[in-house]
Amino acid sequence: MRGEMWGQFGSAIASFMCIWAMVNQYFPHYLRASIETRFQKLANYFNPYVQITFHEFSGDRMKRSEAYKSIENYLGSRSTKQAKRLKGDVSQESHSLVLTMDDHEEVTDEYEGIKFKWASIKTIRESKSISFSPPQDEKRSYRLTFHAKHRKTATETYLDRVLREGREIGTRKRQRKLYTNSPSDSYGFKRTMWSHIVFEHRATFDTLAMDPKKKKAIMDDLVTFSKAKDYYARIGKAWKRGYLLYGPPGTGKSTMIAAIANFLNYDVYDVELTAVKNNTDLRKLLIETSSKSVIVLEDIDCSLELTGQRENRDEEKKEEGQEIKKDGAQEKEEKKKGGVTLSGLLNFIDGLWSASGGERLIVFTTNHVEKLDPALIRRGRMDRHIEMSYCDFEAFKVLAKNYLSLESHPLFGAIRSLLEEIDMTPADVAENLMPKTVEEDAGVCLGILIEALENAKAEARKKLGEKEEKLEAEAEQGQEEEKAMFTKKKKKKEKRESNGKGWEGSESES
Repeated sequence: MRGEMWGQFGSAIASFMCIWAMVNQYFPHYLRASIETRFQKLANYFNPYVQITFHEFSGDRMKRSEAYKSIENYLGSRSTKQAKRLKGDVSQESHSLVLTMDDHEEVTDEYEGIKFKWASIKTIRESKSISFSPPQDEKRSYRLTFHAKHRKTATETYLDRVLREGREIGTRKRQRKLYTNSPSDSYGFKRTMWSHIVFEHRATFDTLAMDPKKKKAIMDDLVTFSKAKDYYARIGKAWKRGYLLYGPPGTGKSTMIAAIANFLNYDVYDVELTAVKNNTDLRKLLIETSSKSVIVLEDIDCSLELTGQRENRDEEKKEEGQEIKKDGAQEKEEKKKGGVTLSGLLNFIDGLWSASGGERLIVFTTNHVEKLDPALIRRGRMDRHIEMSYCDFEAFKVLAKNYLSLESHPLFGAIRSLLEEIDMTPADVAENLMPKTVEEDAGVCLGILIEALENAKAEARKKLGEKEEKLEAEAEQGQEEEKAMFTKKKKKKEKRESNGKGWEGSESES
């Protein structure tokens, strides 16, 4: 009886396959599509499971789907525990071994007591058209299967969790990059607006020569910003923050940027404004930056004329009554030279296009904050102004620990007294602390620093003495000039008086 039943079932399957082959061969395409659609509806009527497919490449994009990458990261650890067939590769992002489940492999994930089944799918289709893809068009995807009664949980909470955790895993594993913009004239086919190298700067807030209280305040501000996505959305502002780092050369502005990037695990985009042709290209650069990034414009006072000096010169000419004439050729030349304008940079910082991404820090550095246009650095654009000053004793202790592994030493007292009198940058202090030979120990290096500080103190006294002597000489010269002028005026007055008396005597004789 059972054998007869299996025989009938096999005969039915064979008949169905024969009929389906005839349909594929002789029926028109639109009719086959209609039959497939109706058959799928019939099958779905009896099938209680829902399937969601995430393709590696969606639409006409040549870029991998962000959802696919996040799911791949999320399933990585689960694949190594459950799947029997795995694929191994070295990630281009982190240069570490990455294991993922092989094609046509399945793993099960549990969430709130619900089982979700993930399958890795690969389909191969011979491509007859000319394309940049391999001759065999391989298409990969991940397919999620779950019971229809759990549809709400899957679509509203589970998938959000998968994508969020997948992005976090990718962020932790990725190798961060340092980007710089290519010259505007080089954009073209297969040329990107940004080129990059691996970001390998080792600076951290632990190694940054700065007062610990000031460092803690900055770190707290950064942590608050990185967790404030919902807050920025609630107040209707773009999720970004501006930092202005100012101070003399050698005070650690670039090191601060590296420490911020390492602390937040962000990429760094170093914008060279002189290589940007105009405001439009600057806007394109902004669009091409990613989230979780630090956008840096170093030495902003030197990059372009953004201090309003051109307008000030025109105002001075107007005040002096000079007419400002510009012919057509001159206007074109100024427009050509202008490149990025102050208005374009302001829009770059907080215009409509600045909200095209999220979780970005925009950092300006300058040696001369007084030269910058107030509109460029006002609160709301540069939210936090950080002065990078000369090395004090607290910063010195950080450098001594970094370079000499010292936390205390008998010479620290002398160094503290000298640092209170002399301005020396952390870069100069670090250079003196660095051993130059194998024989130089900590005491020798500290002695070299003391000698450098004493030399700087003597040089400062010498300059102060020369300045005082110059002022005294100028004062004496001024007094002599004033005395000579007084004597000259007195002689002129006496001469006029004598000439007057002579004129009166000649009139009396006549």
